[in-house]
Amino acid sequence: MTKKNLFCFDPIEDLNAEIMILGSMPGQESLTAVQYYANRRNAFWKIMAELLGFDPDSSYESRLHALKTARIALWDVLQSCTRTGSLDSRIDSGSITANDFKNFFHTHKHLRAVFFNGAKAESAFRQYVLPTVSTVNLSYMRLPSTSPAHASLSYQQKLQAWQAALKPKCGFIR
Repeated sequence: MTKKNLFCFDPIEDLNAEIMILGSMPGQESLTAVQYYANRRNAFWKIMAELLGFDPDSSYESRLHALKTARIALWDVLQSCTRTGSLDSRIDSGSITANDFKNFFHTHKHLRAVFFNGAKAESAFRQYVLPTVSTVNLSYMRLPSTSPAHASLSYQQKLQAWQAALKPKCGFIR
């Protein structure tokens, strides 16, 4: 496998978003499909469907609408990087460019909480973004990665962790 220059997608957003969920960089299946969390073995959409009450097999547009309706924004910390394959551990740290969170936070005044989908999203945010932005009114929390590569927790354990974190912050969470 060769290293590829990768670029993330635009954020899934609404100006009324109160919660932001951040991944690190889309995996190969997501990049090919041009959809967040397109890998069927990734538990993200299954967890969101359970928490927000929609069909995980509904159209991508319907799933995005459910997030927006629940005032949840979705994005990645990294705007671009070089990586071989899909694993975060294969990201070349010297190639990282972070997304423009300064502008995002400035235009999304209702944000209250940022949740990281895994350790790499959190560490990249803390290293590349946090020193450049003022986010005193935001709370931050790392959640277990929904990636199939994070197999140390069962689906049920991941679901319970996500539910416990999001339920107090979002009135739509079951």
